[in-house]
Amino acid sequence: MPRYFITIEYDGGGYVGWQRQNNGASVQGHLETAASAILGHRQEVMIQGAGRTDAGVHATGQVAHCDLPSGFADAQLPLAFNAHLPSDIRVLSARQVPDDAHARFDAILRSYRYRIFPRKIASALLAGRVWHLPYALDVEAMAEAAKRLIGKHDFTSFRATHCQASSPIRTLDAINIHQHGEEIILAVSARSFLHHQVRNITGSLVMVGQGKWTSDDISTVLEARDRAAAGQTAPPEGLYLTEVKYPDF
Repeated sequence: MPRYFITIEYDGGGYVGWQRQNNGASVQGHLETAASAILGHRQEVMIQGAGRTDAGVHATGQVAHCDLPSGFADAQLPLAFNAHLPSDIRVLSARQVPDDAHARFDAILRSYRYRIFPRKIASALLAGRVWHLPYALDVEAMAEAAKRLIGKHDFTSFRATHCQASSPIRTLDAINIHQHGEEIILAVSARSFLHHQVRNITGSLVMVGQGKWTSDDISTVLEARDRAAAGQTAPPEGLYLTEVKYPDF
C-alpha cells in the first residue's frame, strides 16, 4: 500500500501525550481511529510519529506516516482525516512518500519552540499554552547563556532521570531566545532530543533570566553530567513541536 506523510497540529492539553496508552486519550490513538474510519472500519491502521510528545505538549508541525490503499489524493486526505478527528487535532497536509520512508528514523532535524509569558498578571487567553512567570526575565542574558549549549555535548544534566535513550550525547544545531511582544520565545533545533531535554534547558535558562545564574553556571551544569545540578523542568504547556525536516525523497 502507498505510504503517506501527514503533518499534524494539536493542542496537547487534553491528552496523555502523542503515544497511544491505556490510561487516557492520545493523539496517536485518535489518528489511528480516524484512519480506520476513513477505510470504513475494514482494518486497523498504524500511525508512526516523528516524536513522542508528552502529556500537555502541543504541536504545530508533528509528522507521522501511515499506509493506506491507493486512491487518496494528497489534498483530499487531510479533509478525510479531519472529518473523524476532535477539533483540537488537525491534519494540515499529506504527501505520498516512498514505501520505506519512516517518519521517525528518516528525520534529519526537529525543531521545538518554548513560550514563556513573564507578566505579573497571567493571561486569560493563553492559559495552557504558555509558561506564566509573574516576574521579568533578562532575555539578553538568557540568549548569551544558551550559546554554551550549542554543539555536540553530553546532556546528562538536561535529560529526564527516566530517559530511555542509549546515549546522552546530542548535538544542538541552534538555540535562539528572543522577545516577541510580551512573550519570550526559546527556539531550538537538533536531529534528536533526549526526554525532557528542551524543558530542562528552559528551566535552567530561566535561572539565568532571574539573575540567579550566569553563563558560566550553565557551562558548569553541562559539565556536571548530573540532572540534580540543572534547573527545574519547565511545564509541558509552553512546549511546541514546530517542524520536522526530511531528506528530499
